[in-house]
Formats: sequence, structure tokens, C-alpha cells
Amino acid sequence: MTPARQHRIQVVAHRGASEDAPEHTLAAYMKAIEDGADALECDVRLTADGHLVCVHDRRVNRTSNGRGAVSALELADLAALDFGNWKGREDATESPDWRDPSLTSVLTLERLLELVADSGRRIELAIETKHPTRWAGQVEQRLIELLERFGLASPERASESTVRIMSFSARSLHRVATAAPCIPTVYLMQFLSLRLRDGRLPAGARIAGPGIRLVRNHPGFVERLHQAGHRVHVWTVDEPEDVELCVRLGVEAIITNRPKQVLSQLGRA
Repeated sequence: MTPARQHRIQVVAHRGASEDAPEHTLAAYMKAIEDGADALECDVRLTADGHLVCVHDRRVNRTSNGRGAVSALELADLAALDFGNWKGREDATESPDWRDPSLTSVLTLERLLELVADSGRRIELAIETKHPTRWAGQVEQRLIELLERFGLASPERASESTVRIMSFSARSLHRVATAAPCIPTVYLMQFLSLRLRDGRLPAGARIAGPGIRLVRNHPGFVERLHQAGHRVHVWTVDEPEDVELCVRLGVEAIITNRPKQVLSQLGRA
């Protein structure tokens, strides 16, 4: 693969550099920044006491040494858990050393925003709201309030936005578009529905987010999305042949567990 490209594809670290460090931990995001990722992807859920935390699953069982639903636990409960113990520690051969417990405790979205702000370079954030949830509507409300605190939801800065909100839920994106129309929104898709086959997106969605399996099975869909005026951000792209496919199709962003390898394949390492 040659490094020359018609456009620069954004490389987005999925849950951080999650192949090298436990997903959604400070260690994973520090590694992604170190690797040179253009953007960081995270999932957010609301705790019982109203804090946004970066956790993918509804329950903490898979990615921590605890049990229970995130929405039923308070931040202090989550802070007592180790979110790195599940991943084979012999896998971590590169810095940062995620054996440090401070790097594998629960990560709040606020802390991640601080990390990005202190990075010293432009790093974008792709924040996914998870659904269904017992906190219908409150997740989006708290998220927008937090982004406003960091100056990331200002209409005056819309043209230089460094954050976007993603979801499989069209209702969630509609809430965001209504409350903060300056924030770009990404509609995530696992399957190609008949009503969206022509490239249209639900109301409130501005960017298409198809999964790599959908793109493999329906490569022409990317062209239809582009013809409809939409940018295309593909998840989760880890294999070299899938990276090459995304390049050929001219997608705007690749979301990957392996940001360092993808950057190298694109000639940017």
C-alpha cells in the first residue's frame, strides 16, 4: 500500500488502543494518544448517582472484577473495581504500563476530556451513547451539559468541532440534534435496512457509521451515502484487507482497536 491518498482518513482508536491495553481505561487512551490516533472513541453510560462513565456493556461483569449494572451502581462503587484484571497482563508489552491500578480504575468521561485537553495536540472524540437505558434522555442531557462545560458544544465553535456523538439509536441522535445542533451526530448501523438503502439517514443524523461487515457485504452502499452528501465512518476495522477496502471506498474515518497498525498501513507511522 502506498502512503499517497486522495484524502486523509481519520484513524479513531476504538475504546482506546484496546488491543494493547484494557478497553476504556486511562491506559488504553494514553496508549492511543502515544500511537498518534487522530481521535478517540468511547461509550458512555450513566451511573446511579449521575456520572458519565466509559463502559461499553450494560453490566460490569466482563470488563471488571465486579458484578452488576452500571446504572444501578454509584461512581464510588465502580471506583473500587479493577477494569484491567480481565485482560491477560502478559499482553501488555508497551507503555503505558497498565499494571498501575490508577490506569485501570473506572474512567469518567470528564477525566477523558481532561486527558484530551492536556494532550497538547488536536485529538477528536467520538462518544457513543448506549441504549436501551433506564435513564432515557438523561444520558444525552448530562453529556451535552458536560461538553458545554469544556466548551465543546458552543455554536460559535461548530466549524472547528472536535467532538461528535454516535448511537445506534435514532431517537438518541434526535435528542442531541435538538438540544445541541452544532454537535455532529453519527448514526451507527450493523445491518442495511430497506428504508436506508438509498443512502438517507434518520432525522438528526449527519454522518453514517456502518460496521465493517455491512461495508464488506454492500460496498456500493458507501457510494450511495457519499452521493447523499454524508461522510462515512466505519467500525471496527482491524484487518489489513478491511483497511484497504475502506481506503478504496474513500471513507472518511476508520474506527479500530489497532490505531498504531492502521496508521502504519496508511503510511503515517
